[in-house]
Amino acid sequence: MLATPPRRQHWVPRALRALHLNSTHGPQVLEPSHKPTLQPNHPTPISAPADLHASFGTPPGYSCAADRAEERPHQDGLPYIDDSPSSSPHLGKGRGGRDALATGASEASRGGELDLEKGLEMRRWVLSGILASEEAYLNHLEALLLPMKPLKAAATTSQPVLTSQQIETIFFKVPELYEIHRDFYDGLLPRVQQWGHQQRVGDLFQKLASQLGVYRAFVDNYGIAMETAEKCCQANAQFAEISENLRVRSSKDSKDQMTKNSLETLLYKPVDRVTRSTLVLHDLLKHTPPGHPDHPLLQDALRISQNFLSSINEEITPRRQSMTVKKGEHRQLLKDSFMVELVEGARKLRHVFLFTDLLLCAKLKKQGGSKAQHYDCKWYIPLTDLSFQMVDESEATPSIPLVPDEELDAMKIKISQIKSDIQREKRANKGSKAMERLRKKLSEQESLLLLMSPNMAFRVHSRNGKSYTFLISSDYERSEWRESIREQQKKCFKSFSLTSVELQMLTNSCVKLQTVHNIPLTINKEDDESPGLYGFLNVIVHSATGFKQSSSLYCTLEVDSFGYFVNKAKTRVYRDTAEPNWNEEFEIELEGSQTLRILCYEKCYNKSKINKEDGENSDRIVGKGQIQLDPQVLQDKDWQRMVVGMNGVEVKLSVRFTSREFSLKRMPSRKQTGVFGVRIAVVTKRERSKVPYIVRQCVEEIERRGMDEVGIYRVSGVATDIQALKAAFDINNKDVSVMMSDMDVNAIAGTLKLYFRELPEPLFTDELYPNFAEGIALSDPIAKESCMQNLLMSLPEANLLTFVFLLDHLKRVAEKEAINKMSLHNLATVFGPTLLRPSEKENKPPTMPGQPLAMTDSWSLEVMSQVQVLLYFLQLEAIPLPDSKRQSVLFSTEV
Repeated sequence: MLATPPRRQHWVPRALRALHLNSTHGPQVLEPSHKPTLQPNHPTPISAPADLHASFGTPPGYSCAADRAEERPHQDGLPYIDDSPSSSPHLGKGRGGRDALATGASEASRGGELDLEKGLEMRRWVLSGILASEEAYLNHLEALLLPMKPLKAAATTSQPVLTSQQIETIFFKVPELYEIHRDFYDGLLPRVQQWGHQQRVGDLFQKLASQLGVYRAFVDNYGIAMETAEKCCQANAQFAEISENLRVRSSKDSKDQMTKNSLETLLYKPVDRVTRSTLVLHDLLKHTPPGHPDHPLLQDALRISQNFLSSINEEITPRRQSMTVKKGEHRQLLKDSFMVELVEGARKLRHVFLFTDLLLCAKLKKQGGSKAQHYDCKWYIPLTDLSFQMVDESEATPSIPLVPDEELDAMKIKISQIKSDIQREKRANKGSKAMERLRKKLSEQESLLLLMSPNMAFRVHSRNGKSYTFLISSDYERSEWRESIREQQKKCFKSFSLTSVELQMLTNSCVKLQTVHNIPLTINKEDDESPGLYGFLNVIVHSATGFKQSSSLYCTLEVDSFGYFVNKAKTRVYRDTAEPNWNEEFEIELEGSQTLRILCYEKCYNKSKINKEDGENSDRIVGKGQIQLDPQVLQDKDWQRMVVGMNGVEVKLSVRFTSREFSLKRMPSRKQTGVFGVRIAVVTKRERSKVPYIVRQCVEEIERRGMDEVGIYRVSGVATDIQALKAAFDINNKDVSVMMSDMDVNAIAGTLKLYFRELPEPLFTDELYPNFAEGIALSDPIAKESCMQNLLMSLPEANLLTFVFLLDHLKRVAEKEAINKMSLHNLATVFGPTLLRPSEKENKPPTMPGQPLAMTDSWSLEVMSQVQVLLYFLQLEAIPLPDSKRQSVLFSTEV
């Protein structure tokens, strides 16, 4: 075994102390399938030594990624090197070295010479980055070796900290790795200092690659080394203290500053280094002309490195997927996702990890100036100590601070506007700085929306009495987490606690183990990823089979929108059956949706048996499943029949998608009979009324028994009931009021909405719609008031009186917001597009369901404008009508 090296002043040139290095944060293992890259113009520039400055000039910001804890996007296989000129953007017009260029100067273009010159300039900056990276790596290895000498000395005394065998196991092959990289560094530094475009360094990299066998021994011993270190930390407090406070020299300035690292962090460094061994060679080859003497040597070194990584890849990968724990067991990651945690009334974004024996809640932190990640553990609960029921029933359940819908919609408006701006920048081919600013704004707004939108509690409780609350937008996700935890709890029998070292090791491992790498934002989607569907999805929930016993059953439907899932529809409860036949149709609006989820519940009427979790009574989920909304499959306007399997239960569905341009069409009136699709002036004249009979009847029935209905006008009614009412009103059925009294009130609300939606011209008229849209955008409140009221008074009498009648009704609905959860803003969201959307001749929608992002967002902005117009009138205390028209409204319910 080599002796522990002294401090490195005797071999590190003083000039190199000026190099600025990126510090490493936490252990990282990079799989060979990941392709890290050198990052030019990094926020932390590398300052070359003074003598390098003299020969090169001031180098651009450039650092090697090998010492940053950052994974790059996945790529299949190892980096591929193409020998053709096109493989290097700097060498595309010239092959061979400087001599070949000089010989053929009369024929080569000036542009080709400049490209070659730039390529060779990049070569020296790549090597400058390699030098900086090597020094940082040597500092890490030196920090590992510094405690070896006192530990070895103590091992021979009567009170050893560690035995000689333990020291040998933990620090196995570290001295040899130190010597190999010290020799490489000492050989590379003078060559870079005496730089010339024909300077050779390939032999040094070839020699380094030939010594990778030492890494093979280190990797083979790595698991045992980590296990031994953990046991020694648990058994010896002094060694635990040493292992958490290893000092690494920083080379940021002439002073010897030190940073604190753990033993576990530093033992990761060689594994991390060897898995990145092709990185340096790949970038160096990229900027080395094929005719340069180094080119064949670097290719040989790359071949050796790739073969070596291929041989150990299968050994490294399993280590990334588990953590060694007591008694030789393995702690594996089962599930992880981003969630919102409620902490003292404030919403906090967390990354939650479910391991085979514990639940861990962590905060994701970015390293300043880079994309590198690391986690801070906020808390953990062993699964044996975890419960979904409160330990102390007297403990008050924390209230959930709800964000007003107006604020959420304002965020959506901003998101849509920013997306439109991004598309405009793309079409204009503007500079990347403006695009980056917009992308940053988009990320901020989408993150804020995801933080503020969830309001469904998911609570976990620890045996020690502590409780934690997450907010989730989907009962589907909440159910999945509960099921996963309960299933794993069956395999856990003993409680435990982690030492600070174990907890730090586990938290550090989350960077590598995570399966959900990005917050679900649009900004994180690939350019070629589907933007989702925009339009309306009709869903018929037919029936379900496979239940083992009779019960009262119902279903709910969820779809994703703006990165999170929302409950959109609910069937009626089918009582006392094992084979429910709902046969209910729902119309669900899609906004960039990609997935439809269906949940089947057992309704519990017996309060003594009701499932009480999350501080509230809830029905039991007996099945759940989901369907991917494929635009190609749903392009056909015909019904698609589907069967969704749910652990033995099968639910039969039919779905039909109508893209936005078709769903928002107002068809010209082609009939003079009936009321649906007929101009409102024709209907009122025929009925000799001021307000259509259908409007008055629906409003009357809803005010009689629907004002306390949660989600009235928002919750979908049964489509078959709505169609039955539509037919009855069209033929002027005398028994329509009797029919209505027997129907679900949501079907009546749906019929009223359908009537306004099928008007051949909007209630606000095609002629005046653009003026309303412009008026609501006025910034001066007095000008806006004058404009909006004058426009309203310009509506035809039948339109105006019907609108005022409906407006008064909607205000009365909102007065019961505390019960029905329908605020003025909610009602404006439901009715705004229905009352204002212009007819086909004014409407110019996109032509495909998976439209370009700009189109879909222009639609969103238009819808938001329609909502704002209606909300403006809803918020007015009274509409100042002229006396003649006010008198008409008073008698508008008379035929």
